[in-house]
Amino acid sequence: MKHADYHHLNHVKEQSKSKKTLWITLILTLFFTIVEVVGGLLSNSLALLSDSAHMISDVVALGLSMTAIYMATRKPNQKYTFGFLRFEIIASFLNGLALAIISIGIVIEGIKRMINPQDVDLQLMLIIASIGLVVNIVLTIVLSRSTKEENNLNVKSALWHFIGDLLSSVGVITSAVLIHFTGYYIFDPLISMVIGGIIFIGGAKIIRESYSVLMESVPEQFDLEAIREAISKVEGVEDVHELHLWAVTTEHYSLTAHVFIRDNIQPYCVIMAINHLLKTEYGIDHSTIQIEDPTILDHGDYGKQFLLQQA
Repeated sequence: MKHADYHHLNHVKEQSKSKKTLWITLILTLFFTIVEVVGGLLSNSLALLSDSAHMISDVVALGLSMTAIYMATRKPNQKYTFGFLRFEIIASFLNGLALAIISIGIVIEGIKRMINPQDVDLQLMLIIASIGLVVNIVLTIVLSRSTKEENNLNVKSALWHFIGDLLSSVGVITSAVLIHFTGYYIFDPLISMVIGGIIFIGGAKIIRESYSVLMESVPEQFDLEAIREAISKVEGVEDVHELHLWAVTTEHYSLTAHVFIRDNIQPYCVIMAINHLLKTEYGIDHSTIQIEDPTILDHGDYGKQFLLQQA
């Protein structure tokens, strides 16, 4: 009989609240993106066009996020033994990258318009920006509540998109008011550049978080040396080495460790005790503990030093 070892754990992630939130957000964003693109072209406002470009990226980002959520519900198979959870992180990385690239484009276009200022239709610019402000406030609140209910890097990246949109709307309104009272059209590209800088910060934050997961670094909330110390205090454990801890995706952590134990203790009891410790104290459900004997398994200088200390 052929056994499928990928069935040992159900590596799936059900996110019903995040899914509902993203669908609502995607529909509203798509509608307002069309309105803002048309308005930006008619009013000739860079601040408004930069915001609409960001809104287009929001639609793409939300599409990626929705794909990631549906992928995360697919069960593991013989090739993808961890399931498709990691796609959430890939989508987040692409979202962050899109934010960064768009922000750089906005700054470049802003510099061009500062050199060659252009007239804008203030009334149309102000009307569309005001509608955008209301839409973005609603979407930011919806996404913010969702991140508190379900920890999802995709929703966080979408939230950063809409925080950027919210600031963009405020910036466009501010730009229109300043131009109206001063007559200086330079405020339009200047404020769009400030918006671009803020968007870049959000994108960089998402890139950094997703990059850490993709590089399988130790998640920030864990102290690896503290975990090593806790495992070493389990009865029968003499040494802990080859300790690795990483995140498959948000809130899905894996740990592997090799341990030397006393000869007079049952190894299965040690494994059960370590697994219980990791689950109850650190919330790590997926752990693989390998029991070793330095006199049997070759550990090079490390094993020799351990044996000398025990002698």
